[in-house]
Amino acid sequence: MSLFRKFFGASSEGSSDDKEGDLSPYHPEPSMPVDELFTYNFKKNGGKFLYCENLNEVHDNFESILEENDWFEKEAMCLEPKLFSLLDENKLNYTSPKNPTFLLASCENLIADEGSILFSSNQIKQYKPNDLPSHIVILATTSQIIGNKSDGLREIKKRYDKEYPTNITTFKYFEKAKEEDFLQYGSCPKNLYLLLLEDL
Repeated sequence: MSLFRKFFGASSEGSSDDKEGDLSPYHPEPSMPVDELFTYNFKKNGGKFLYCENLNEVHDNFESILEENDWFEKEAMCLEPKLFSLLDENKLNYTSPKNPTFLLASCENLIADEGSILFSSNQIKQYKPNDLPSHIVILATTSQIIGNKSDGLREIKKRYDKEYPTNITTFKYFEKAKEEDFLQYGSCPKNLYLLLLEDL
């Protein structure tokens, strides 16, 4: 044992500290809760995050988004009847938009390990990311936050039993990269707002 110490000059006690110091700065905290991990990665990807404790805050924050971007007179795209009331109360046209400024949608899940949003045909029909407006407002709940994509696919399988949705995709990049990155090649960055409603 002491022979190894002479050669390598480090004790076994100090080696665990050295290993922790060698971790990449991008390595997530191993004990970080999924909601904190999602928030961290989502913001790192350029997403805008608004936490809402109740439905009144959802309505107020949605109005603030409309006001901030001057979208009150614009057309919206919304493919989910359960969200129509949010657009109706702000007198936004969504019935047959020719050139929608933004998409209002829910999602299947929020993926913590990469800070992405998981969609299916239930939210975006058969549209490809490039065919959707460049501005998106998502309404989701804290119970939709899960660890990774595999968990998300399992949730979809469990939730829909037999009639599985199609067009399952994730949106991960929410701003144009400052430097070209091969990981973002072919991606379509969206200006995305997340209204996250507390339901736990």
